Amino acid sequence: MLLSTLAVLLTFGLVIFLHEGGHFLLCKILGVRVIRFAFGFGPEIFGLTSNGTRFSICAVPLGGYVKPAGESLEDCTGHPDEYFSRSPWQRLLIVGAGPLMNYVLAFILFFAVAFARGMPEPSSEAVVGETAASLPAQKAGLLPGDRILRIDGVEVSDWATMAAVIHRSAEKPIALDIEREGKKVSATITPQKDAVSGRGLIGIMPRVVYVRIGFLSAMHEGGRQCWLWTAYTVQTLWEKIVKRERPDLAGPVGIVQMVSKAAHSGLEDLVFLIGLISVAIGFFNLLPVPLLDGGHAVLYLWEGLSRRRLTVQAMTVANSIGLAFLVSVLVFATYNDVLRMRDARRVRSAEAAPAAQSAAPSPATLPASR
Repeated sequence: MLLSTLAVLLTFGLVIFLHEGGHFLLCKILGVRVIRFAFGFGPEIFGLTSNGTRFSICAVPLGGYVKPAGESLEDCTGHPDEYFSRSPWQRLLIVGAGPLMNYVLAFILFFAVAFARGMPEPSSEAVVGETAASLPAQKAGLLPGDRILRIDGVEVSDWATMAAVIHRSAEKPIALDIEREGKKVSATITPQKDAVSGRGLIGIMPRVVYVRIGFLSAMHEGGRQCWLWTAYTVQTLWEKIVKRERPDLAGPVGIVQMVSKAAHSGLEDLVFLIGLISVAIGFFNLLPVPLLDGGHAVLYLWEGLSRRRLTVQAMTVANSIGLAFLVSVLVFATYNDVLRMRDARRVRSAEAAPAAQSAAPSPATLPASR
């Protein structure tokens, strides 16, 4: 419980702090006075004031914000150090700095994982890495870590040799000699015929090994991961829109569960997940939705290109639309989280039922009552 709590605080704290830190840094560089820098929403739990800025930690750690002087048209007095006294292009830089910092954080974390752990590659050894559900290998009792010594009497030296025998033995029983935790075991498996290739398959995948890479290669991998996950997000959203399918969004509850699971899996998995979340937050904030950084950017681009000042009425309408959209997304994502939790509970119950039935004594073994 403590590890999960610390991991969640680290994840939200790091991603939110750097996002808002990007806005704060650009305000300082451009000479815009910042009234408040807050982590979280709601009542302030702890705070201090430095150089005219109130730094706060608030009760609800689901976001954060930077409040520059004159951030709304109603409050702007025209003083040079106010937000709306700056040109649209300067304001565009300020709103873009938040998502940029999310991508910088993701790049650093992806780079760190690649440099420390290396790049994953399938092992050439005849060792089972994973078994596919409901396929012959799993049904026959093969387990991850099993080393295949012989197959149909043929000594196996590597994965390719083993795979060749399996591929040409579709729907024919084959005998396997296996080394498992220092012991020799045997199994008989009938490979399933693949409908497309006609080859035999038993549903096993090789073990994954990690190969160390250099500094520059790790930097390239960090950038590649940022690009791949952004492209994957765009492609997935587009396909959902075209097919009119429900997007599988994760809300705060779902993110907390993923972070907790990654924290117990290992430090590298947690670091990689924080990178994924940072990419997601950066991309989400770039969407052209009012109240998000991307929505502000669209308004400032229009203002700069048309040379027409934004009005209080236009900002009010845009912010109202943006608020309604964000609340709807939050409710929908939380609903998805609840559905996932319910489905997972049903799966666990279904898996536990056969075990409970097999463990329960039969009527014949119960003592007779008098």
